[in-house]
Amino acid sequence: MKALAARRHHRAAPVVLLLLALLVTGGVYAVLAPSPATADTASTADIETGKKLFQANCATCHGPNAEGTSEVPSLVGVGAAAVDFQVSTGRMPMQMNGPQAQDKPRQMNEEQTAALAAYVASLGPGPAIPTDEQVDPALGDASNGALLFRTNCAMCHNAVGAGGALSEGKWAPALWDVSERNIYQAMVTGPQSMPVFNDANITPEEKRDIIAFLVEQREGSAGGISLGSLGPVSEGVWAWVVGMGLLIGAAVWIGAKSS
Repeated sequence: MKALAARRHHRAAPVVLLLLALLVTGGVYAVLAPSPATADTASTADIETGKKLFQANCATCHGPNAEGTSEVPSLVGVGAAAVDFQVSTGRMPMQMNGPQAQDKPRQMNEEQTAALAAYVASLGPGPAIPTDEQVDPALGDASNGALLFRTNCAMCHNAVGAGGALSEGKWAPALWDVSERNIYQAMVTGPQSMPVFNDANITPEEKRDIIAFLVEQREGSAGGISLGSLGPVSEGVWAWVVGMGLLIGAAVWIGAKSS
């Protein structure tokens, strides 16, 4: 016991205890933490097909092994979801250089996109393509989605998903015509200037709630003129320009009649 007590006061004891604490903490985290999402199991044939598509369409910019360059990001670890989002929306392959990639008609069909996603997913773990259940708006809570969207997304995409301009020629696109799957994929991959919302930031259920809210916005205004559904800004412009204009016009007309 005396020998043990003496070791407790050794100069190296705090360092040893710190290393043990870090080791235990890392082990517990590795066991309890959720594992990163990976792409769905793909066959070797799909991966080989995807590799050929990558070499023909993507390697010029992203490098032969998807390692990227100083100006083009690496695709190792981006996951199948990132590939499916970029390719299915036509953003990739890029048509021209610019502040950000524009959405356009897709250049690859669904089978080619799936094969390309399988190949990139095989390079490193990353977010998987969401399931139909994960993006089903009927299973989401639109009211909770509205709160989450206005807290995390409205500053760029507008309070109802109408989109808006960003700095340096970039923009946040309108979300009314974006598919439910692409909305989910954008949240987990963070394309362009968008931040990544992993499951620790916004849970899968909350992501589905946001999708339910955005789908509701596609139904249009309950009545009257929507004014672009841009909220108080467009309503204020309408009130001041049109409303005040009519009042000034009426005042001028009354003054002219009285004279």
